Amino acid sequence: MNKTILVIAAHSDDEALGCSGVIARHVAEGDKVHLLFMTDGVSSRSGSGDGEKRSTSAQGASKILKVSSFTNLNFPDNQMDSIPLLGIVKEVENKISELQPGIIYTHHIGDLNVDHQITHKAVVTACRPQPSFCVEEIYAFEVLSSTEWNTPGVEVFSPNVFIDITYYIDIKKQVLEVYSEEMRQPPHSRSIDNALRLNALRGSSIGVDYAEAFVAIRVIL
Repeated sequence: MNKTILVIAAHSDDEALGCSGVIARHVAEGDKVHLLFMTDGVSSRSGSGDGEKRSTSAQGASKILKVSSFTNLNFPDNQMDSIPLLGIVKEVENKISELQPGIIYTHHIGDLNVDHQITHKAVVTACRPQPSFCVEEIYAFEVLSSTEWNTPGVEVFSPNVFIDITYYIDIKKQVLEVYSEEMRQPPHSRSIDNALRLNALRGSSIGVDYAEAFVAIRVIL
């Protein structure tokens, strides 16, 4: 039976780093994947043309991944903590009600970036388990230059779900290249080379060439 998947990311490019291989795999297996971005990812910057470039990149990535839809809620970039959580939760609830996803992928609560943290809280709040609720699985992904950069003492990303993306790693690389303006050169962690190295490392944990890793937030069987 085909599934409906919702990826909820703070910024376009987070989905590319965190789970674009899994997105490609879901689509190849006949599932419908929808993307929900919380901010434009650039409004906190000074460049006037950055928003249009980022939007074009998101459209290009979505086309490569063959997702069914993508939506941007346009909350203020890097300032989601200035918005009442309830307002964010309601927007997430509306999208869940519209799409009826069975699986959600989103950010890890321990990320350094405040938008990632708020997105995680909004998703978990919107997905309070109630009778006949559609969402049965919630997974948190890792985003280089945020997940590994937080201060000691916060919740560490300790993956317990690994998904083989060996056959989809070339698609992931194409998606990362679309977001080239957001990527950096090695040894910066948010480089294409290091993103693929991370997937190779995660793959070695389960005996495959490439994998993406997740923390299972909730799985209802």
